[in-house]
Amino acid sequence: MKYFRLSQDAVKALADSYSTPLLVLSLEQIELNYNLLAEHMPGIKIYYAVKANPDERIVRKLNSLGGCFDVASDGEMRMLNKLGIDAERMVYANPVKTSSGMTVAREVGVNKFTFDSASEIGKMAAANPGGTVLLRIRVDNPKALVDLNKKFGAQPDEALELLTQAHEAGLDVAGLCFHVGSQSTTNDAYLDALKICSSIFAAAAERGLHLRILDIGGGFPIPTLTEEPDVAAMASDIYKVIKQYFPNTEIWAEPGRYICGTAVNLITQVIGTKMRNDQQWYFLDDGLYGTFSGIIFDHWNFELETFKTGKQVPATFAGPSCDSLDVLFRDKLTVALETGDLILVPNCGAYTSASATVFNGFAKTQIVVWEEVYEQIQDKLKLATAG
Repeated sequence: MKYFRLSQDAVKALADSYSTPLLVLSLEQIELNYNLLAEHMPGIKIYYAVKANPDERIVRKLNSLGGCFDVASDGEMRMLNKLGIDAERMVYANPVKTSSGMTVAREVGVNKFTFDSASEIGKMAAANPGGTVLLRIRVDNPKALVDLNKKFGAQPDEALELLTQAHEAGLDVAGLCFHVGSQSTTNDAYLDALKICSSIFAAAAERGLHLRILDIGGGFPIPTLTEEPDVAAMASDIYKVIKQYFPNTEIWAEPGRYICGTAVNLITQVIGTKMRNDQQWYFLDDGLYGTFSGIIFDHWNFELETFKTGKQVPATFAGPSCDSLDVLFRDKLTVALETGDLILVPNCGAYTSASATVFNGFAKTQIVVWEEVYEQIQDKLKLATAG
């Protein structure tokens, strides 16, 4: 599958028109990613994990495609409600919810929740009597880039008791959910989770609890510097096992990174160079407190495309702030660069601008939509081609 990636000419034209740093979002890529999952997992309800990238234009695009939404806070629920998205298409999928979150859920009409502990049951029953709930099951996956099961998920042997307690509290005990961890490049954890959930479905039925929904969470990967996973094949294989174990069950998924990760490119610029401790340093106009926040919060290793050739040497890349923490990479191989050189950073749509700050007075990086600005830079692209 092809992913959104700007050409060198487009990078220069956009930088000339909008300056840098600049994030460029392709809504066509968002649609392609959504449709790929829908094609290879027919009938599945796709709940986009808003936290991965809450840009309103992404949300509006997915809404137009019929998508649903995984929200994790009162702020995300209010945002979607303001955009006119029906609360029926949201699931409050934070296993530990705030009081303000439960209040807003009641106000806007969100009535689907996930939980993984007894302490949540009374909270949900009091704020939203009769609410539909899914129990999140722990599925360890050390191979994932971010193993969310270190923080969330009930042990499988706790499931029946928690489901029973939720039922007795008057909640609509509808099913189970799991999350194999972010950027999971194999099906192994999914298949293990499906087997575990199948056994819990059967045990729950023996207790008179007839579960009807299974949420397989997120985790679908995007390309890295060294690997390009075949998500279509992954989705097809997972779907076959789902139909085997859960032929008459409503299936949800909560992709975040996969939907938005490949849909955004960053254009950044070298703003300074120096030698320190016998190593070349390059300073960029975006950094750890901005788009590259994913280095800290998402453990992501970003590609830096310089469009230059030549001998590569180890260098340190740093951001623009006056904080010594703002170092992006050390000993990263690169060709020699100069102040003013433009750098393209592809596949940076997930957990980047979403976690950016305005520390040190630097504004968050501007985001433009490629399909909207393409026409505006046509003349510059034609000149570059002619040259």
